[in-house]
Amino acid sequence: MTDEALTCWLCARPLGHRVEWHHPVPKAKGGRETHPVHPICHRAIHAHFSNGQLARTGNDVTALRNDPALVAFLRWIAGKPPNFHAPTRKPKA
Repeated sequence: MTDEALTCWLCARPLGHRVEWHHPVPKAKGGRETHPVHPICHRAIHAHFSNGQLARTGNDVTALRNDPALVAFLRWIAGKPPNFHAPTRKPKA
């Protein structure tokens, strides 16, 4: 296992006991590659982006990290412990 596999693809914090695998290009759009993420980070990605948006962004994690939809989340989650979890709400329309 590499050091990269020990950190979350989205927030870069150390991974906890629960690890989920995110497809940067959704399986429905032909994606096969996966990256380890915290469950809360995985939910945040899918709460803010459609499969079409994720397919266009692809493996560009920097684009996701800089998207206004996730900037506040990433700032908030940065100081939390690896096993932290909280409900994820979709943004209000």
